[in-house]
Amino acid sequence: MSRSKSSKKWLQEHFDDVYVKMAQAEGYRSRAVYKLREVDEKEHLLKPGMVVVDLGAAPGGWTQYVAERLNGRGRIIALDILPMDAIGDVECILGDFTTDEVLTTLRERIPAAGVDLVLSDMAPNWSGTPVVDIPKAMYLAELAFDFAREMLKPGGTLLMKLFHGPGFDELVKNARTEFERVVIRKPKASRARSRETYLLAKGHKVV
Repeated sequence: MSRSKSSKKWLQEHFDDVYVKMAQAEGYRSRAVYKLREVDEKEHLLKPGMVVVDLGAAPGGWTQYVAERLNGRGRIIALDILPMDAIGDVECILGDFTTDEVLTTLRERIPAAGVDLVLSDMAPNWSGTPVVDIPKAMYLAELAFDFAREMLKPGGTLLMKLFHGPGFDELVKNARTEFERVVIRKPKASRARSRETYLLAKGHKVV
């Protein structure tokens, strides 16, 4: 079956993308790594010795970057519903984050002291219909936020993908009550036409 014009256009744009070419040249699994790297370089999110949870990790670009920055000192737990090739010093969990069983497995891996940084680049499978897709994306974001609120150490950090639409403002408002500093980032590697942004919440308050 021949490809549609829209899929051909997407493929051409993808392979012409400067971040795709950079990822290939630098050995990263996805262009998404440059979103995390930009935020980290501005905000100093990562340092050796941290406990990091990476939600929606496959194919592993963010996880690769975290492993490089921790340099063998610390702990990385990566989770995705899709299989991901192993990365040294990374604990991978294959499963659906929205299910109680997988969430329990993840919780059991987390040390009693908690997590320093929660990363979430989770997104649903897109149907192309915003009224269907955005609520699904917001549901994942809310689950990631609740997990972070539960598992982060005092002073911990959350960086997660958000999509503009219903529920966006409410989630940001809730984040401001739970964290000392909350900002919205749109990294250069995030395509301009995409509704995605990233919520950065630093200084987790634990009552």
